[in-house]
Amino acid sequence: METVNMAGYNRTSELKAFDDTKAGVKGLVDGGITKVPQIFHQPPGKLKKIPVSNDSQFSIPVIALEGVKGDPTTRKEIVDKVGDAACADWGFFQVINHGIPASVLDEMIDGIRKFHEQDTEIKKGFYTRDPSRKVLYLSNYDLFKSKAANWRDSLGCVMVCDNPLQPADLPQVCRDIVMDYTKQVMTLSFTLLELLSEALGVNPGCLKDMGCADLMFLMGHYYPPCPQPELTMATTNHKDSNIITVLLQDQMGGLQVLHQNQWVDVPCRPGALVVNVGDLLQLISNDKFKSVNHRVLAKRTGPRISVACFLRMSENGSRLYGPIKDLLSENNPPIYRDILIKDYLSEYYSKGLDGTGGLPNFKL
Repeated sequence: METVNMAGYNRTSELKAFDDTKAGVKGLVDGGITKVPQIFHQPPGKLKKIPVSNDSQFSIPVIALEGVKGDPTTRKEIVDKVGDAACADWGFFQVINHGIPASVLDEMIDGIRKFHEQDTEIKKGFYTRDPSRKVLYLSNYDLFKSKAANWRDSLGCVMVCDNPLQPADLPQVCRDIVMDYTKQVMTLSFTLLELLSEALGVNPGCLKDMGCADLMFLMGHYYPPCPQPELTMATTNHKDSNIITVLLQDQMGGLQVLHQNQWVDVPCRPGALVVNVGDLLQLISNDKFKSVNHRVLAKRTGPRISVACFLRMSENGSRLYGPIKDLLSENNPPIYRDILIKDYLSEYYSKGLDGTGGLPNFKL
C-alpha cells in the first residue's frame, strides 16, 4: 500500500487516526462530517466500470420453502430450483416461507441498530482487530490492506465453533435476539445444506457431514448515511469465502450481484432471507455452484442495516477439502487441488476485498 503520495497525503497515518477513534464511520457522521475522507475514496473509474442493469428479465430467484419437509414432489421442485437457476446460474437466491417468524427478523435488525447507536464508550469495549476474539466491533476488517475503506461498521460474533461463545460474552443490548436468531438460522441452514447436497446429486447429509456448518460467524453491519456516495462504497465488490451466507437485510436497498457482466439489484423483500454461494462451496462442488461477485452501494439516506451469517468448516485440524469425489468422473475431472481451510483463508484474507475471491491460486 502506498503510504505517501506526491501531495504529501499519508494514507497509513490517516487510517491509524481513524482506527484509533474506535468510533467507526458512525463517529464521523455523528461529528457532522460533510465530505468523505480520502481513505474511503474508491480508485477513479472503478465505481462505473461495470454497467448497472435496467433489464427486467434479470430477477434474483425466489424460492418458497413451504412443504420442503413434507411432500416429496414439492421437495424435488425446490431442489431443482436451488440447483439450477439459483446456485449454478446466479449464485444468489432469496428464500421465503423459511420458518423464521417476521417478528424475529425485525427484532434482529433492531438489535443490530441498537448496538451501533448506543454510546460510543460502551461500544469501545468490544472494538478490536484481534481475529481470535469471539465478539468484535470494528470498521473494515481489511482497513489496512484494502485500497479503499468501506462506509460501514460491523459487529462480529462467532456463534458456532469448537468452543462457542457464552451468552454473557455478547453485548447486552442485543444478546437475547442474537442467540435466538442464530439458533433459528442454524436450523434453516441444515435444511439448505440438505437441499444443496441433493441438488449436487449426493446424499442429503453430505455437506453437513463434511463439516460445512461447523462454524457460523455473524456480522451485523451498520451503513450510516454518506454525504458523497459517488466517491465510495458501502461494501466493495467481492466474493464470500465460505460455504453459504444467509443474509437478512432491512428495506433500504443497495445490495447488487454481478450477473452476465451487469450489476443487478437484490430486491428488499419483506420476510425474505438472501442466500449466496461462497468460494468453498464452489470448490467442493467442482464449479457446479458459483460464488459470485456482489457489492453494496453507499447512499445519502440511512442507516442501512444487514445481518450476515457465514457458514463454513472450521480452520482447525488437518482435514483436506477438495471437489467431492462422487461428483468427479472422466468427463468432470477435478478443477481444484485438495486444500487445508486455513491455507485458503490465509490467501483470502491476505489481500482485502478486491473482487477476485480466494480460489484462483488453488486450481490444478
